[in-house]
Amino acid sequence: MKTPLPNDCFALPPGVSWTPVDDALAQLDARLACTKGAEQIDVFAASGRILADDVIAPRSHPPHANAAVDGYGINGDGLAPALRTGRAAAGHPFDGTVAPDQAVRILTGANVPDGVDRIALEEDVTVTKGQVILPGTLKAGANIRKAGEDITEGTIVFAKGHRLRPADLGVLASVGVGTVTVHERLTVAVISTGDELCTPGAGAADHQIYDANRPMLLAQIAAWGFSVTDIGIIPDDRAQVQDALDRAAQADIILTSGGASAGDEDHIAALLNETGAMAIWRIAIKPGRPLGLGVWKGTPVFALPGNPVAAFVCTYLFAKPAMDKLAGAGFTSPKRLSLPAAFTKRKKPGRREYLRARITDAGVEIFPSEGSGRISGLSWAEGLVELPDHAMDVAVGDHVTFIPFAL
Repeated sequence: MKTPLPNDCFALPPGVSWTPVDDALAQLDARLACTKGAEQIDVFAASGRILADDVIAPRSHPPHANAAVDGYGINGDGLAPALRTGRAAAGHPFDGTVAPDQAVRILTGANVPDGVDRIALEEDVTVTKGQVILPGTLKAGANIRKAGEDITEGTIVFAKGHRLRPADLGVLASVGVGTVTVHERLTVAVISTGDELCTPGAGAADHQIYDANRPMLLAQIAAWGFSVTDIGIIPDDRAQVQDALDRAAQADIILTSGGASAGDEDHIAALLNETGAMAIWRIAIKPGRPLGLGVWKGTPVFALPGNPVAAFVCTYLFAKPAMDKLAGAGFTSPKRLSLPAAFTKRKKPGRREYLRARITDAGVEIFPSEGSGRISGLSWAEGLVELPDHAMDVAVGDHVTFIPFAL
């Protein structure tokens, strides 16, 4: 069961016009909270899910001191020959205690028997007539993995709010965690509006364009681990737009593209304005700028620009952190890398700019055109170069901020 938002949660103070990117992000963070309850699931099905509680290790890893190599376990410094006695292998421990004049054959991963305080590598040992002879001394603890040296019983393995990755499931399994308490999966509804749009493959009339936003956004949201609902293309008809919003409000958050300005056919904006739940945040950003934010029947609405590049950038920079906050992962910030530029650029002051970019041997290169209608640049890119709000000249070799899509 989701927690509804008040209609005025996105309202801007009187007189606010252009909002810097950092201010917009801070306001979103302050106005949103986790809306999802918790459920317990099997650890095998937990990849991509967000923890609703801390996970405490019920067992240490490793649970027992074990051999890091194949060789011989001894008691003492190894100066004197030791009598070989018994064998220890993974899953088959040695039953007994190793005395100072004894050595036990031990294989990698085997529990270290009582009495053994160091292990000699097999290739360093000579075995003659049942005696194990070392060429010199061996320091205490050599080639032994200590119990709990990786994870100690009773410690926090992963904290509440952590999104589990495939490698994390291995960590949980190593300490015996079979089930985890996670937030219920966030549901996101996606709507495209406009008489000019048609579904790819359906055949477009001369006055129509294919809807690029929906397949792009649905796939990206699913890749982030959220559940998606495709509401489809809605024509510029007030009743149909209202019905689409009603259906979409069953989700936890709604993403729309198109219809959020002040034109005669901008029904998304008109309907949200009538409920007192619409705010146009004019963000000092390129591409993007106007981002409509509202609430429909308790469900937050992100009214994205219709331009695919601007829609993607706004989703990545603003909607993704908001979705993470609603889902229980906290308000996230994308990873940023400092890398040398393989391009030149003169930037004007006033807006933060995001350039489609990818990494080459020479550094970070940018897409040849900054036109926000060039959707092919999103496919070409591996991330975004972020240029600050102030004016700057970028020369080849200067370090710039690169935000990779993959992290």
